[in-house]
Amino acid sequence: MLGSPVLDPRALDVQALRLMRAIADHGSLTAAAAAIGSSQPAVSQHVRRLERRLGTALLERAGRGVRLTEAGRVLAHHGATVTAAVGAAAAEVLSLTTLRSGRVRLMAFPSATATIVPRALADLRERHPGLAVTLDEAEPPQALEALRTAACDVALVFAYPGVPTAGGGLEGLVTRHLVDDGTVVALPEAHPAAQADAGLDLADLADDVWIAGCPRCRGHLLAAGSARGFTPRIAYATDDYVAVLGLVAAGLGVALLPGLVLPTALRTPGVVVRPASGTADRTVHAVTTPDLLRVPAVAAALDALATAARTLPSLTSGRPRA
Repeated sequence: MLGSPVLDPRALDVQALRLMRAIADHGSLTAAAAAIGSSQPAVSQHVRRLERRLGTALLERAGRGVRLTEAGRVLAHHGATVTAAVGAAAAEVLSLTTLRSGRVRLMAFPSATATIVPRALADLRERHPGLAVTLDEAEPPQALEALRTAACDVALVFAYPGVPTAGGGLEGLVTRHLVDDGTVVALPEAHPAAQADAGLDLADLADDVWIAGCPRCRGHLLAAGSARGFTPRIAYATDDYVAVLGLVAAGLGVALLPGLVLPTALRTPGVVVRPASGTADRTVHAVTTPDLLRVPAVAAALDALATAARTLPSLTSGRPRA
């Protein structure tokens, strides 16, 4: 039993369909050629090639012009659809490249979501109101994993000197340095060291009870204490820096905090903040992938984050990227 004949779809292309639509609209090869920016001989040759590939006539003479056969009318009908789709695709891409639309998914750690990110989002909304930006909170290891698995477009992360970067590291990723974030000590207002004018040496707090933050922040606290000759006695630990400040305000201990927490700490009753001397800054980066960096919306988000970071020197003891 013979199978049904099959037409190779490669016999058709966008140019052929647009040509048949133009012939249907203008009624002659000459007018159709002018409409698509070609010549009458080139159009005639294109139609003949197309008829040979399809094995059927597409045109028939009608006085001084031409008329589409049934097969020609089918192609012209689909040519209108294809032409509209191509135009819509071009318009959507133009909208993306000119930042009239687009999507950016951010992930950031808590102290950045309270400081750098709001300023960046406000800047993006003002400059590019058509962009859709979403934000999820995550610690650096989780944010980097999300970036590598295409669950976010930009991850805000931090790192302390000598502490390996978690989440698979930064290899193969694109980083934008935002700020060198200094360190402060949060004390209960009744603490003897609360009246000190200069920065506090952590060694002077060796006998205090400590309240620790996120796991990587705890690691930094232990390393900083070790560098000053003692092991911090950690009685309380929480990933929520607002909870850390609440415990300090209740007089339950002291805490080592990143500078990005300073605005919140200064507004917390019962807490006094002093610079920590001899402690290393942490670096804060915005991270994306090489492919995403070429997406205009992502590039705009990185620029907005960098601009926001430059507004922070008065809020932190750190130094923004020049």
